[in-house]
Parts: sequence; structure tokens; C-alpha cells
Amino acid sequence: MATFDAHSPVSAVLEAPESRAILEEVAPDLLDSPVVNQLAAFPLRGLLRLVLGDEDPRVPTIVDRVSLVEDPRPVEAEESPIAPDSAYEPESVERGSALVDVPREAERYLPVEVTAYGPSHGNPFVDVEFGAEFRSGDQRAAVGGFYDGDGRYVIRFLPPTAGSWEFTTRSTARSLDGVKGQFEVAESERRGPVGVVDDYHFAHADGTPFIPLGTTSYAWTHQDEELQERTLAALASAPFNKLRMCLFPKDYLYNANDPERYVWPRKADGTWDTTRFDVEYWRRLERRLRDLGELGIEADLIVFHPYDDRWGLSHQSRAADDRYVRYMARRLGAFPNVWWSMANEYDLLLNKRPSDWDRLANLIRSEDHVGHPISIHNWFDLWDYSSDWATHCSIQHGEQLSKRVDQWRRQWGKPVLVDEAGYEGDLDQGWGNLTGEEMVRRFWEVSLRGGYATHGETFYREDEVIWWSKGGDLRGESLARLDFLKQLIAEAPASRLDPLPSDFDAIWGGAADRYCLIYFGDHRPRFRDVVIPPGMAAEIDVIDTWNMTIEPQPGVHSGTVRVQLPARPYTAIRLRGA
Repeated sequence: MATFDAHSPVSAVLEAPESRAILEEVAPDLLDSPVVNQLAAFPLRGLLRLVLGDEDPRVPTIVDRVSLVEDPRPVEAEESPIAPDSAYEPESVERGSALVDVPREAERYLPVEVTAYGPSHGNPFVDVEFGAEFRSGDQRAAVGGFYDGDGRYVIRFLPPTAGSWEFTTRSTARSLDGVKGQFEVAESERRGPVGVVDDYHFAHADGTPFIPLGTTSYAWTHQDEELQERTLAALASAPFNKLRMCLFPKDYLYNANDPERYVWPRKADGTWDTTRFDVEYWRRLERRLRDLGELGIEADLIVFHPYDDRWGLSHQSRAADDRYVRYMARRLGAFPNVWWSMANEYDLLLNKRPSDWDRLANLIRSEDHVGHPISIHNWFDLWDYSSDWATHCSIQHGEQLSKRVDQWRRQWGKPVLVDEAGYEGDLDQGWGNLTGEEMVRRFWEVSLRGGYATHGETFYREDEVIWWSKGGDLRGESLARLDFLKQLIAEAPASRLDPLPSDFDAIWGGAADRYCLIYFGDHRPRFRDVVIPPGMAAEIDVIDTWNMTIEPQPGVHSGTVRVQLPARPYTAIRLRGA
């Protein structure tokens, strides 16, 4: 018997008399809220928390009681996975007879592409399993390949070291199985993929610190070529080094256009053929990933999201999801500038449960020979980032960020990215009309507590080309101020900030007795008596975080010193070990 749970849509819970009676009994005021009618398709627990409040004890009471009620909705039959065809080629085909293109030269941290030319009858996307083992000395890497159409089978490998590498292919197609090859990898000055270091921070594989300063443009690669080029031009002159973006198109406010290509082709009846892939879609996406790489930007790829009801791409069978995720990881995993985001607002995808996200994320991890950062992003219910597969926290939250980041760091012991802290703009939606000052304030609060925030911009345009979704042009006042903050972080030891003991009305962050930033937010003190950390002889700067000025104060200080301030909001003090 299937029962309702915390993720069931409120509309279904209200339609069942027994579960509706529970809501009427425990929270009769809930049904009078217009939000319930407006958002009836949303998940039960998230909507309860939104309407009643995070700490309202009625929320767990309702969820627990409703979870005992049978869900009368019919359960759709699941599609069976398609196994590769072990008899795809007859025994008369010589094993390992396929022609293979192997690059003569390669560079460390630059993808190596091995292409084999083989049979194309039937459906090679599912009929043929193909991959290779790469070897250099004691190093081994098993890498899955993918079908690229027209008889082309491709394996992409990102070499982590210079030297001689060799490989042997493996396949259920006889001609593709057991092909051997080798290539030389030269040293390079490329920094390599980003990974987690020292629990809470990031660095490239060569040790270069990575300070995430991200932005969001969900559907920019689903727009026309001219608009994509405008987006890249805007990014080229912006301070961002990470971009959140969706693989599926988006159907939401100010997003009414259909893209030219999708991950899958359509059948004759208009439904998706989830057993094949539109290789031209993937080639176009790869071109844009390379463009971002040239700009030094990490592509934080959102694998699923709830805003595609018009197409239903996120609402396929488990078998289709697995095929899509495996193909994506094999095709894109060798790009050094890729991150994985399992979902945007995962808790609004009501056809998936936590076990599904675990299955899909672990599938990516098993196919990703590079080990790229991977996480998942929430609407209301934060994911439990103690999950073994999650390398960092990717969180949507906009209030009391300094306290929350402290809590999340302690709770999960992983890097905290507030990947949706709100949007600078002037839309009619509350999430989309922050001032530039408020956006910058949130960044400072997150950063001084040892986290990282992500920018968003939502200024209205008559043509509805708004940065947060379609890209185009950047107009906000926060950009230069965020770049200024990034420079201050880069000047800290190891180019990172960690939380320091703070005052009740000012946030401290930095590196103990070597580098301290003290931030006053929207308060405006005229002076401050600062206690220099014990053992520190400090040079003092007064920083105007909005006007981006730094005023050095005379002398070297220890003990307690009174620092004169301009009595303006958004002021900070910096202490640097002399």
C-alpha cells in the first residue's frame, strides 16, 4: 500500500477525505490561506513550512499523521532497463578490428578524445556498451564511452599526469572490444579541475586556490546563437568564475520560448524517445562548455529541475533517468570545468524521492573518473549533506545567513555555497527585487562565515531577456562590489576566509591572528573599539564595501584600539598582521 509522505503534492492530500480531515483538525487556518490554493501542486511539508512557519510543531504532526493515509492515486508501471546486446555483432566479426583515432599529443588536464568507428545498426545508444581502461605506471582509470551518432563511439579521458599513457577498450560489440592504443601527455600550465580542500574550501588540482564567485543563468544555452554570444560577452567582462545552468530548458515566468534542441529526439507521436540522444544538442552544449572554460568559468550543470512541465523532461521513468545521467556523465565528465548539481529545487520534483537522488548521484560518481564537485539544491527542505556523494552544500536561503552558514558548516563539515541568496533586480516577485546593497550585504555575511554565495540578477526588460534565466546583458550595481570582495578574500592567507569569534553586532572572518575582516552590515557606527587578537601586531584599514575604498590607518596596533569610522552603512575594518 502506497501512502502519502512529506513530498506528496498538497492537492492530492486535500482530495483524499481522510488526509484532508487531518489538515482541518490540526491546522484549520491553513485551508484559508490563499497560498495553499496558489501552490497546491507543491510538496506537503515544504508548503506547510512556508505557510505555518519553520518551527511550527504542527508541521511534523501533520506530516506524520498523513503518512499513515493511503495514497489512492494510481502508480505508473516502471519501464525495465535495457541491457546491452551481447550478440550485437556476429562471431564472424574480428574482435578489436575497429578503426580508432588516437591523438598523437595531449596535455595534462586537457581532455583526450579516443574515437572508434563501428557498427550503427539497431540502436547503438542502448545496444552497445563501450569504454576503456587507461594506464600509466601504477595509475588506472576506467572510463565509460558514449555513442555520438553515424557509427562514432567516443571515450573522453582527462589525464591527471604527464607521461606515457596506454589504453585498452572494452565493449559488447566485438569490433570495438580489445582495441589498444597509446599517447603521450605533455606537462602544461593548466590548473586542472576544482576539488574540495581542507574541508570547507576549494582549489584546482594543481593547488591554485579557487574562490567561487558564481552567477545564475539557467536557460542561456537554450536561446538563439546571438543571445548566447551576448551572454558570453557579458561574462567575459564580469567577475564570475562559476555559472549555474540547466541541461533541460525552463518553462517559468518570463520564459515562454521553446529551444531548438533537446537532450532526446522526439518520436513520431511527439513523445520523447528516451532510448536515444540528440547528438547535435550535446555538441552545441559542449561548445559552450569550452567557451566557458576559455573564460575561466566553471559550469555548474543542473541535471534536473521542476520548471519543465511543458516538456516533461524531468518526469520520465527511472530507467530513462539512469540512461540520461549515465550518458551525460560519460559525455561531459572529462571537461575540467564541470560541476554537477543534481537538481535545482529538488524538493519540488515530486516524482523523485531521496532514494532516487541517492541512486542518480551515485551513478554520476561511478561514471565520473575526474571526481568533479557534486551537490543538490533545495526549495524549502534542505538536503542532508552528510550524504557520502555530496562534496559540498548547495543551498537556497536568504535570511540570517551569517548564523545559518555557521550552523551548516558545523552540521555537515563541508563547503557551504549559498547558491541562491536572492536576486538583484526589480521584478514583481519578492525573490527578484533585491537592491544591489542587499545583495552585497548577503555576500559579505556568507563570506565572513567561511561560505560562498552566488549572484543572481532579475531586472525587467520588455523583451523578457532577463539574466537569471536567458542571459544577455548584466546591469546590476553589485558586480563591481562582489569583485572587490573577491579581491579581499584573495589577499587573505591561502585565499580563504574562515569564521572567527564575532561581536554581537559585527561579523568577524579571516585567518586567526594573521588576517581579520570585521563587517558592520547595514549599521553605521561612528567608531569602534577593536580588540586586536592576542599576539597580533596589526595594520588597520577602514573599508567602504559599497564605494570600494580602503583607507589605511597610521601605525601598527595591538591590544584595544579605537578605530574612527565614517558612520555609513556597509563599512568594514581589516586587520593585517604586520
